[in-house]
Order: sequence, then structure tokens, then C-alpha cells
Amino acid sequence: MSDLAAAFCLVMVLEGVLPFISPATLRRTAALTGQLPDRALRLGGLASMLVGLLLLQLVR
Repeated sequence: MSDLAAAFCLVMVLEGVLPFISPATLRRTAALTGQLPDRALRLGGLASMLVGLLLLQLVR
């Protein structure tokens, strides 16, 4: 359970990097993302999950 909590905390840190460094870039990216079709967002999410799983297997 502590590994899961540590992973969640790391995600929070990584999610906060872009808004901290460049909030304007985050706003532009969010606006562009809002214009993408659902299929593109789903494919991006799937790709992100698969890459994450692959990296997790490589580091374990």
C-alpha cells in the first residue's frame, strides 16, 4: 500500500510541474485538447497507459 501511495504522490508532483513552470502553456494546451475529437483523446490515453505499463515492467 505504501508503494501505491508513493506512486500517487509522484503523479501529483509530475502533474504540477507544467502549471508551475508555464501556466500560459498549460492554458493553450488545455484549449487545444478541448477541440480534439473523443477518438483522439482515447487513443492518446490508451498510448499513455501502455507506455506507462511498459516502463513499469522495465523498471521492476
